[in-house]
Amino acid sequence: MSDSPFLVAESFAAMRTASTRQALQTEMVKQQANAEHAMAELLQESAEQQKAALPAGQGQNVDVTA
Repeated sequence: MSDSPFLVAESFAAMRTASTRQALQTEMVKQQANAEHAMAELLQESAEQQKAALPAGQGQNVDVTA
């Protein structure tokens, strides 16, 4: 039995569509991962800056009697 040219073309088009969809999904997952990584870095920097900041009122007055 020989496949008709239309069935072969239809099969090829379906395979191309599936391949394109998979490539787009992969790219979207990569972009989501990059966005999450950037957010994690931003939160980490913020946490480090808060650790480095002095508590309220500390470091404003110098004791010159020492």
